[in-house]
Amino acid sequence: MAVSLQAKYPLRPITNIPRSRRPSLLRVRVTCSVTTTTKPQPNHEKLVVERHIVKPPLSNEASLLSNKPQPKLVVEQRLANPPLSNDVTLKSTWTHRLWVAAGCTTLFVSLAKSVTGGFGSHLWLEPALAGYAGYILADLGSGVYHWAIDNYGDESTPVVGTQIEAFQGHHKWPWTITRRQFANNLHALARVITFTVLPLDLAFNDPVVHGFVCTFAFCIMFSQQFHAWAHGTKSKLPPLVVVLQDMGLLVSRRQHAEHHRAPYNNNYCIVSGAWNNVLDESKVFEALEMVLYFQLGVRPRSWSEPHSDWTEETEISNNQA
Repeated sequence: MAVSLQAKYPLRPITNIPRSRRPSLLRVRVTCSVTTTTKPQPNHEKLVVERHIVKPPLSNEASLLSNKPQPKLVVEQRLANPPLSNDVTLKSTWTHRLWVAAGCTTLFVSLAKSVTGGFGSHLWLEPALAGYAGYILADLGSGVYHWAIDNYGDESTPVVGTQIEAFQGHHKWPWTITRRQFANNLHALARVITFTVLPLDLAFNDPVVHGFVCTFAFCIMFSQQFHAWAHGTKSKLPPLVVVLQDMGLLVSRRQHAEHHRAPYNNNYCIVSGAWNNVLDESKVFEALEMVLYFQLGVRPRSWSEPHSDWTEETEISNNQA
């Protein structure tokens, strides 16, 4: 004798669903790498897809069997493309190495003229003080330049457009600077130093002048290396570098880390960092930004909410570091 399913298995209301099992928000994060197989490409596109599924609370079986519309699926998609550790853009080329060698040569000539000139004229204190002044002012100069390219211009800006673009990328993926090879990191500044210091080497023999020039130019040229060390892990840095950072002679890791936190408007100096507290507490850069805004109508990037291009890709950085 046939028995209907409803009579055999009567429906009963479900009232004992634990609150923890009532789904209200399901968040799925899918990360996939897209590569090509035809030609090897150094850059891999990292596609990050975030899905948010919102469902109303379910209290009984009637809700489960209702004909209400299904919850909407909201999909946010963003494309990130961080350089990989084997990316050719992080490698040094022979052109990079030649520019660094040229910059170091002009620095050595300036240092030699300062030392030999000091011996010949029995001047010791003046060249030393000039060198110290060069060291102090190089930190200030690095902060002013860093502030300017962080806040103004873009990749189309003449002369410094590529550096502006590079610094914007650095704010998104700070860890990449630690993967750059030495000459790759320094060659742009080495080119500037070569064309600036070479004429001074030819024009002057004063040991005091060269005491300032060689120290100032050395700190500017190697500021990107000091910057890279400020992003390094203490256990992986040369012991001497760690000592110099702890003494405050090179910009410290802790101090520079503050620069990479929103709103990215402080701790711009990257040689010793000695000027950072002075400039930040006196609000020098904020005053300059106000002047530029009222005179030219140009807003600095630090006045706006951090854009995705400015925010650090934390999860990717943790995986790559």
